[in-house]
Amino acid sequence: MLQSAHGKDLKEAEMEVKVYSTPTCPYCKKAKEYLSSKGISYQDIDVSSNKAAADEMVKLSGQMGVPVITIDGSVINGFDKAKIDSLVKK
Repeated sequence: MLQSAHGKDLKEAEMEVKVYSTPTCPYCKKAKEYLSSKGISYQDIDVSSNKAAADEMVKLSGQMGVPVITIDGSVINGFDKAKIDSLVKK
């Protein structure tokens, strides 16, 4: 269970999770399925149809590749289960 600085338990649903993706990206699909399987809510951002979001993604990650996942401001380039798990368990 996550804990706040005050020692109170936090729910994973309270995390801010964004997935910058495209509809045709197989790793984007896998990342979103993985987050869903863990009960983690996320905002799916389609960078193929939203130039401002694509620019934001590049600014955050330094790359054009998808998926880019942010969990409470931490950036993950690509679908990395271990990194997702480590940030979720903080």
